[in-house]
Amino acid sequence: MSHQTSNSQLHNKSAGWSALFSEPMSELVKRYTASVFFDKRLALFDIAGSLAHAQMLSEQGIVSNQDFSDIQRGLEQIKSEIQAGTFEWQLDLEDVHLNIEARLTSLVGMAGKRLHTGRSRNDQVATDIRLWLRAQIDDIIVALSNLRTGLLDVAEREAATILPGFTHLQVAQPITFGHHLLAYVNMFARDAERMVDTRKRVNRLPLGAAALAGTTYPIKRERVAELLGFDEVCTNSLDAVSDRDFAIEFCAAASLIMMHISRLSEELVNWMSPRVGFIDLADRFCTGSSIMPQKKNPDVPELARGKTGRVYGDLMSLLTLMKGQPLAYNKDNQEDKEPLFDAVDTVLETLLIFTEMVQGITVKPENMRAAALQGFATATDLADYLVKKGLPFRDAHEAVAHAVKICTHKKCDLADLNLAELRAATDLSAEQQTLIEADVSHCLTLEGSVAARNHVGGTAPEQVRAEIAKWRSQ
Repeated sequence: MSHQTSNSQLHNKSAGWSALFSEPMSELVKRYTASVFFDKRLALFDIAGSLAHAQMLSEQGIVSNQDFSDIQRGLEQIKSEIQAGTFEWQLDLEDVHLNIEARLTSLVGMAGKRLHTGRSRNDQVATDIRLWLRAQIDDIIVALSNLRTGLLDVAEREAATILPGFTHLQVAQPITFGHHLLAYVNMFARDAERMVDTRKRVNRLPLGAAALAGTTYPIKRERVAELLGFDEVCTNSLDAVSDRDFAIEFCAAASLIMMHISRLSEELVNWMSPRVGFIDLADRFCTGSSIMPQKKNPDVPELARGKTGRVYGDLMSLLTLMKGQPLAYNKDNQEDKEPLFDAVDTVLETLLIFTEMVQGITVKPENMRAAALQGFATATDLADYLVKKGLPFRDAHEAVAHAVKICTHKKCDLADLNLAELRAATDLSAEQQTLIEADVSHCLTLEGSVAARNHVGGTAPEQVRAEIAKWRSQ
């Protein structure tokens, strides 16, 4: 027989419901229900899944070796056409699956029609999404690693650069900029761990569940899982085709990535403000103003802060999509793709641009140091000094509070007081004042303060460098 068939004939023959209906689908409904123009990004994964399915059918004797050979040949040609951008996507064929199947049938005839034996679009699309998402997760894990490397590079350069650490946006204690950046390295490392964990639940094969109940053909699902690199098969056919919790879990993990990106963005925006002036960002990541010629706006971190809400919205869309669906598959699930695609695209693009941007951070250590000197950042160090001399902590805390109050009136720092003035400012008894000796000066310096916190997780430059070495070794 001829392998050349018209597209309309192909559609009528490939759409299994066509003989049941007495009138064609309206153009409005056709456009409303079609997904081909967004789900076509699944095409190469659909082909991979079909090749594995066809190989299993051949090995099980469900289709002939010749049919399998023809299917392989046809799908490889379709793959080449898609990669070359010459494949003709048709709205009449509704989705990526029917477009590929119709083209396959036009190329290889009856063998193309046999490909769908033992499967449904329900388990087919669930498999395609999992294959696609698995690949995207792998890319995101790499992107998170690259971003951490970029942060480590800056942290290493600035391991001893002092800036104020804040609580409640008030100067709290001096820390190092390297230590500050390592906080984000830890956050993004946990994000990567969540992605690795999410991938385990994504990497389960739905194919073989068919429409909802399995199939009467003697298929071997474990063989398809092996061919496609799935860790295991979904063990309940109803669950396999109908749930999208793996996509929801991904969007939840993606939302946490964006939350961490947004926190970093907020700090970059604040640090770049002339009123703070801790850093500068490379010009290529900023824009100017259409009316104010002096402006240099940190648009990339601001936009990332905004895009965080977008990914949160994708998560809520999927949660809402699933919350009222009875078993098994429902057409609602066509709406799972666009939020998932958007979340993946947004996270990946954001991670890529942030990796470049952080490497272009210019630090202004003089401004950081000046800010650390403004809020009595070493007050806790003075209290710790008194405790080590034998004073109870609560008494030491009160004594330092008195000293800070005196310095506030005098408009000076604790380190600006001489020994006699410091003793008097604490309002301690004469005997207790003698606990404060000349060696107190070291603990009142910014460098002395950060160096004293020389333990695992501390801000001391020595610990920062050790932590960086640990991360690099991983």
